[in-house]
Amino acid sequence: MTPANDPTSQSVPAEAAAPTAGDQAAEKVGVHFDTRLPQLPWSRRIQIPIIAALVFSVIHILGPTLRFEVLGWQHNEKVFASGRRCIWAFWHRVIIPVVWWRRNHGVVVMNTTAFDGQWTRKVIEWMGYGTAQGSSSRGGLRGLAVMAKRIEEGKDCAFTIDGPRGPRYIAKPGPVMLARKTGAPVMVFHIGCQRGTTFQKTWDHFLMPHLFSKTVMVFAPPIEVPPDADAALLESKHAEMQRELERVRDLAEGWFSLSEPERNQHRSTIAGNH
Repeated sequence: MTPANDPTSQSVPAEAAAPTAGDQAAEKVGVHFDTRLPQLPWSRRIQIPIIAALVFSVIHILGPTLRFEVLGWQHNEKVFASGRRCIWAFWHRVIIPVVWWRRNHGVVVMNTTAFDGQWTRKVIEWMGYGTAQGSSSRGGLRGLAVMAKRIEEGKDCAFTIDGPRGPRYIAKPGPVMLARKTGAPVMVFHIGCQRGTTFQKTWDHFLMPHLFSKTVMVFAPPIEVPPDADAALLESKHAEMQRELERVRDLAEGWFSLSEPERNQHRSTIAGNH
């Protein structure tokens, strides 16, 4: 078990897939290899640092009180021992505990360039993550190219796999595409909280853990995608990722309703799942 402090695009516009020479010249590529951000009115721009600071503060107040139990981490350790990196995929619902758990490890996260993505980017970068700017609607392939480069440099990557706007619990294919390109496996997981509030009116059923809540983090075995995978195999791997995301979600969400003997049985099964 690793402690808390140690541990995509289905359609892309033609200009995102093949930018012109003029676009490339006009686009300043910085440390995060950003796509150009959309223009926002000043009333929206001024909200970005304010929202980011508030969310960052909430995470730093809440995070240290959470108690993590991590199941299946041995799958990640085996990937690291083989000299490879991980492509993590999880539902947007649990982004708050995830951001705290893997902070300050340089994990590169796919991040939308829309308004929500701009303040989110500030928060996750302050938490020690990198970002690759792109989404299912804008700059997705360029974001994947950045992630591939970061994996080559020895960084792990992560996707909020039903983000940035849903549909909820429908996985996008970005991790599978990245796995084929890089040879890194897809590692899916979910977090369940003993005590927390679900915001039912949000598209993702956003989960806010309560202070001092116990949490369980469940990892599935790696999903390997060969570099010569054809369209049929990519579709099959995408479906496998969807199934595993649903399986670990159901287990983690129901964890604290299980009896201790039932939890121990799952612990033994996961520990022996090599």
